[in-house]
Amino acid sequence: MLPKVRLPESRQMITLEVVRNTRLSPHFTSVTLGGPELERLRPMGFDQTVRLFFPREGQAGLRMPTLSNEAWMAQVLLLPKSRRPWVRNYTIRRIRPEAGEVDIEFVLHGGESPASAWALRARPGEPAGIFDMGISYLPPAGVSWQLLAGDESALPAILAILDSAPASLVAEVFLEVPESADIRTDVRGPSGVRIHWLPRDGSGRAPGELALETVSRADLPGGRFYTWVAGESRLATGLRRHLVNERGTPKGDIAFLGYWRRGRSSPG
Repeated sequence: MLPKVRLPESRQMITLEVVRNTRLSPHFTSVTLGGPELERLRPMGFDQTVRLFFPREGQAGLRMPTLSNEAWMAQVLLLPKSRRPWVRNYTIRRIRPEAGEVDIEFVLHGGESPASAWALRARPGEPAGIFDMGISYLPPAGVSWQLLAGDESALPAILAILDSAPASLVAEVFLEVPESADIRTDVRGPSGVRIHWLPRDGSGRAPGELALETVSRADLPGGRFYTWVAGESRLATGLRRHLVNERGTPKGDIAFLGYWRRGRSSPG
């Protein structure tokens, strides 16, 4: 089942370029994109997701789709690989309209994935493009608190949600990261938010396992709550199953997103 999504009123293909590349921690880097076309992006906050277009290694430039509807995918797939860009989904970490800049954070896997490899080599002036996909963080009225959980792939989205949250937000937040050096010591949410950092620190555990186990065993507050969980598919579906079967949570109060699946690569 796909999560509910709120789309922007209008969407356009937006061509940008790399402004800077900032290493944040051993497993994260932030690529800042900018350009005059960014004024066409309407900030929605929270987990605003975009299709990110970036060139394959060795390509001289970026071939962006010309269609701004769902037919763009067929247009891309019809291109030969020598001209076809990579396309991946990413959450906007921050938008600074006054500066004409947007930040997108990447988990680094040693260059094992196309996006990770591009993020490692991206330098100022190199082309990239985005296409707005809206937000899936849509808490219903009547909940008294929220549960936010994710592995490293969901960290930028959850931090962006906290940045956009009202001061009245009450939430339990579980953030799994590869190691302690990836913990963001500068993160400050509303006073009613408790953040639980879960570093794997060489334990050999697969991404998402620690977060699923920790939340499943956690002593959570009572009352009706909204859950937003994302990351490796086993974390997203496993936590939803636990909340529904073990805690009696209504399915409609859970947004779960499998960003990726262990052992399966995205098509190119």
